[in-house]
Amino acid sequence: MTIEERAELAAQLKATGQCNCTQSVLKGFEDVLDADSTKLAQLSAGFAAGMGCMESTCGALIGATMVAGVLTGGMGTPRYSRELVSNFQSKCGATICKDLKGIETGKELCPCPQCVKNAVLALGDVLPIKE
Repeated sequence: MTIEERAELAAQLKATGQCNCTQSVLKGFEDVLDADSTKLAQLSAGFAAGMGCMESTCGALIGATMVAGVLTGGMGTPRYSRELVSNFQSKCGATICKDLKGIETGKELCPCPQCVKNAVLALGDVLPIKE
């Protein structure tokens, strides 16, 4: 599966309400993660509406960082995380859920399905993902 296909799958899962943002990103990589689907959903359930109920980091970005941790065996993940944040911010305009949703400004920067798609694409930009 290409990174673009993974991004489309993840965005579709979010757009149809099947998963929260974090879960959508994880499910986009489910075939390469050594974890049970139910456990992945449970692990990422608390990140719906962004960490802290829109007060902190976008759940899609959290999901991409989780995937990076697994794909790298945890080696170098802080560096990859920093690169993910920068790449995601350039694609979406922010990294904080309430900023992305325009809660305080009334101007949405990036809808959730697009954030999910961008998080997967950012991961592909930062790490080589096997197809």
